[in-house]
Amino acid sequence: MAIHKVGYLIGSLARGSINRKLAKALVQLAPPELEMTEIPFRDLPLYSYDYDADFPQVAQDFKKAIASVQAVLFVTPEYNRSIPGGLKNAIDWASRPYGKNSFARKPSAVIGTSPGAIATAVAQQSLRSVLSFCNSPQMNAPEAYIQFTPGLITDDGEVTVESTEDFLRNYMAEFHMFIARVLQVLPPDA
Repeated sequence: MAIHKVGYLIGSLARGSINRKLAKALVQLAPPELEMTEIPFRDLPLYSYDYDADFPQVAQDFKKAIASVQAVLFVTPEYNRSIPGGLKNAIDWASRPYGKNSFARKPSAVIGTSPGAIATAVAQQSLRSVLSFCNSPQMNAPEAYIQFTPGLITDDGEVTVESTEDFLRNYMAEFHMFIARVLQVLPPDA
């Protein structure tokens, strides 16, 4: 099977984020056909349409990074029953200026972890709504709401609970198959 380049965005800007640990685990558990690359957005200024005529270099580089991948994985916490502001800002930059939406026709998936019982369920629904508007085909199943408990994932991305590791490995395998299906129907250069 073909190799697919996947960019992943970590919704939390915190260096010690549990979602960063989850992202490390997902990279390790991804099938070899997925080439995973983090797309950072920490340095983006707040988006304003005043920039549309002349994007700053950091925003141009961000859009190029998204253009260079075939699919996007969002690994995000939940802030106030929604997505973090930094992540929303990054999506705003990538989807602008009008007519130059970097997410259009690009397969995506959403996952996240939180200590709460419902994990990141509400944030994921919020993000899915935004991605729908951005015309990004989304993997709808399996859904993945990971309740984080101390020690579940090490700083190096090792999952310590076998059933969670199996679930996450399957999630990434499903994402791989989803990407392949979408790209058959919506080839990137079409």
